[in-house]
Amino acid sequence: MQHDKVLILDFGSQYTQLIARRVRELNIYSEIHPFNKIPTNIEDYKAVILSGSPNSVRGEDALHPDLSEIRGKKPMLAVCYGAQYLAHFSGGEVAPSNTREYGRANLSFVQKGEPFLSNISEGSQVWMSHSDTIKALPKGGVLLASTSDVENAAYKIQGETTFAIQFHPEVYHSTDGKQLLENFLVTIAGINQDWTPDSFVEETVAAIKDKVGGDKVVLGLSGGVDSTVAAVLLNKAIGKNLYCIFVNNGLLRKNEFESVLKQYEGMGLNVKGVDASKRFLDALAGIEDPEKKRKAIGNAFIEVFDDEAHKLEDVKWLAQGTIYPDVIESVSATGGPSATIKSHHNVGGLPDFMKLKIVEPLRAIFKDEVRRVGATLGIDPELLGRHPFPGPGLGIRILGDITAEKVRMLQEVDAIFINGLKEWGLYDKVWQAGAMLLPVNSVGVMGDERTYEKCVALRAVESTDGMTADWVNLPYEFLQKTSNDIINKVKGVNRVVYDISSKPPATIEWE
Repeated sequence: MQHDKVLILDFGSQYTQLIARRVRELNIYSEIHPFNKIPTNIEDYKAVILSGSPNSVRGEDALHPDLSEIRGKKPMLAVCYGAQYLAHFSGGEVAPSNTREYGRANLSFVQKGEPFLSNISEGSQVWMSHSDTIKALPKGGVLLASTSDVENAAYKIQGETTFAIQFHPEVYHSTDGKQLLENFLVTIAGINQDWTPDSFVEETVAAIKDKVGGDKVVLGLSGGVDSTVAAVLLNKAIGKNLYCIFVNNGLLRKNEFESVLKQYEGMGLNVKGVDASKRFLDALAGIEDPEKKRKAIGNAFIEVFDDEAHKLEDVKWLAQGTIYPDVIESVSATGGPSATIKSHHNVGGLPDFMKLKIVEPLRAIFKDEVRRVGATLGIDPELLGRHPFPGPGLGIRILGDITAEKVRMLQEVDAIFINGLKEWGLYDKVWQAGAMLLPVNSVGVMGDERTYEKCVALRAVESTDGMTADWVNLPYEFLQKTSNDIINKVKGVNRVVYDISSKPPATIEWE
């Protein structure tokens, strides 16, 4: 089945992925491409959205897309930078704003009877994020909406299906943002809303059968949502020709290796558990630098996985749980405008000695879509609701060098924290939680004795995608009980602190 597609041109905005996800929430398929790498098959797209950008249209570094095959030929929505670009280079005027227009604002004027603004009323809250502002509309521009500070908040261009807005409809703070996108994509562009988890499962299973045929496939399971959903999709398509390997790197949560293995076997997956914890801890001995730890863990995993893969005969394919954000960031890193914070272990970089073809059933979808697909596949909601857990596991939550004793200590702390969140009904209100073992000893008193022991930091954040995150205001009573339990039950820890930093400027993990 051919789905209608929306093309999103990325000018480097931190919100570009959010635009794509909002479009997908409307059951419409969307793709992100760098503004300077517009697909040649432009006729395959029913509408185009231009993203925002940290750049200024007035600067020498202004980003210039080639819109010759788009403007006037396709319905186009220009957001923020896109709106200013159309104004600045088409007879309008963009000037520096007297005040940086950032944060919540409310529409003070909305053009009546305009389909683009259907069901959006005066007073509707929108989210601004720009330092330039449109002083004069481009040639053919018609004003559609204003706020008290921004006169030209939305406009259209006569004779075209071109619309432009200086606010961000994709962020949650724009209360009618989803409605506006629906007005543009469904009412104006006439796009079918047929991109659903059910259709994705049906089409992906058919595509895997077609691609893989009767070949054998090997997949490294991590216990996380992505690899689990990928495994169940593959299992549905090729059954026993899928060989799953679940490696214990010695840095998993307490009892996780045994419990996850049991869960996988209960799902009918063909899984082999490999306990390689000693091999990983040996490889990490004496290493303190976070990037070197990641590399040592990555290399050890490849070696273990390769050893196990060689024990299987005639395997032709390697399956990976790569998801769409990994793909976008890898493209951006090679010439697109978005800055990449960390290299992704899922894309590229495979060693030469693993001469297997790649199959990535999830590479077209976002994390929230992965969960929806998992629900369609009947995967246990508890497994789908698991917090993200870093690939290097507790290895990047133990600051400094890693020893078996430190791992034991942090596993105990982590278990008390995570189980406590579940018991208090807080787990599902948190996007990700974990504990960090700090390379700090501090003085304490236990009984009548002076102690000099470790400090742990607890971290719990709210987020939708991990790109930005706020710390969670957990109840004091919960923190008090958790701190007492940790100090009383975990030998070697005498101090507990709670991390109240948001991302940015801090990251979610400490390393």
